[in-house]
Amino acid sequence: MMLRSKRSRRRRVLMLIENVPLARDHRLRKQAAALLASRFEVTVICQRDPGNKACVPGVRVLEYPAPPEGSGLLAFAWEYAYSVVMATVLTLWAFVRHGFDILQVASTPDIYFLVAAPWRWLGRPVVFDFRDPSPETYEARYGSGHGATYRALLLLERRSLRAADRVLVVNESLRRMARQRGDVDDARIVVVGNGPVASRVARHAARPELRQGRRRLCCWVGLIGPQDRVDLALRAVDHLVHVRKRTDCAFVFVGAGEALPAVSQLALELGLGDWVSFPGWAQERLVFDYLSTADLGLEPNTEDYVSPVKVMEYLAAGLPVVAFAAEENVRLAGEAARYAPKGDIATMARLIDELLDDEISRDQMGQIGQDRVREFIGWDHQAGPYVSALLELLGPAPADRDGTPAGRKKKIRERGVISVTGTGLVDGHR
Repeated sequence: MMLRSKRSRRRRVLMLIENVPLARDHRLRKQAAALLASRFEVTVICQRDPGNKACVPGVRVLEYPAPPEGSGLLAFAWEYAYSVVMATVLTLWAFVRHGFDILQVASTPDIYFLVAAPWRWLGRPVVFDFRDPSPETYEARYGSGHGATYRALLLLERRSLRAADRVLVVNESLRRMARQRGDVDDARIVVVGNGPVASRVARHAARPELRQGRRRLCCWVGLIGPQDRVDLALRAVDHLVHVRKRTDCAFVFVGAGEALPAVSQLALELGLGDWVSFPGWAQERLVFDYLSTADLGLEPNTEDYVSPVKVMEYLAAGLPVVAFAAEENVRLAGEAARYAPKGDIATMARLIDELLDDEISRDQMGQIGQDRVREFIGWDHQAGPYVSALLELLGPAPADRDGTPAGRKKKIRERGVISVTGTGLVDGHR
C-alpha cells in the first residue's frame, strides 16, 4: 500500500450495506456524494448491480454476488451469514488495499456490527445508519410482535446501536427508539433526514398519455413490500370507484417488490383492472414524469416511525398528498397533505375524491410542499450535519489546500451535495 504523508492524505470512509446495491440505495448515494464533495475518499461494499459503478462518480465499489432469493427463517439465516462473510472478506481487502479511517454500516438487517466491532477495537470509529427498525418491520410483515425471532431482532438492533460511536437516525421517532432500546445518549445520536435533492425532482412538463385516457391520475412510488400497505391503498380505490362512483381517475403503483404479485391479484379481485396499473420498476426519469403528471400522491403507510421517501419526493415535485395520519407522515408533509385516520379506507377515498375536484387546494398544497423541501426537508439541509458528524468523530485534521477543518465545515454547509445520479427513485427506506 502506497504511503502518503499524514498531512496530505484525504479522510477515508468505508460504507457497508446489505439489503440493496448502491445503485438502488437512494440514501447511500446521497451520503457518498456529500462525502466526495467534502474531499473524502469513499469505498462502498454492497451487492453486485450493473449500475453500481456509474451511479456516484468517484466512489470505489467492491461488489459481491447477491445471495439466492428465498423466504422463511432458514433462507434469511443463510442470506445473513453469507453477507457477513462477504462483507468481512471485502472489508479486510479494502483495509489492506486502500485503508479506511471510519466505517459506516446501515440497517436493515442489523448484522454488520459483527463486521464493525473488531475495527472499532482497532481505533476505527463506527457509524450506524439507523433507517428502519427490524423488529417493527418484522411485525408489520408477519403480524408477530413476540416470539424467538422478534426477540432476536431486538437483540441484534441493540448490539448495533451499542457498537456505534455515532448513530444516524432519519427522524425523531427513531431518535427516541435509539435512546429507549439501545440506551444511546443524545450526544451520540445525529438526525440526518432523507430528503431529496430538490433540483432533481422539480416538477416539469406533464405527459398526458400516462393518464391512460383518464382525466385524473393518482400516483404511488416505492418498493412494494407487505409492510408498505399497498393493499390499503387498493381498498381505498375500490371504495372510491365502486361506492363513491368516481371513474375518471387512473391509479398507478410504480415499483417492484415481493408483494407485487399479491397486490396485483388483489386489484383484479376487487375489479379494478380498468383503473389500476403496475408498471414495475421504473428508471428515474419515468418516475419523475409520473410525479409531474399526477394530481395526487398516495401514502398508505400506517407506521409512525417511517419517514417515507416517496412523500418527500411528492412534496419536492409539488404534488399534494393523501395519507394516513402516521406520526412521521404528518411531521413531513404538514399542510401539504390531507390525512385519514390510520387504516380508514373510506375516509382516504373521500379525501381523494374531494381533492381531485379542488384544483385550488391542490395548487396551494403543492406549493406548501415545495416550500417545506426547500426550507428544511431537502438533502441540501441534511448533507452538512451528516459530514460534520463524521468529521467530529475523526477529530482535528491538519490544514490542506482547501483550508482549515473549520473552513471545510463552512464550505460543506454552504454547498451541500454536488451531484447524485442513479437508476431508480426508491430504496430500502420507505
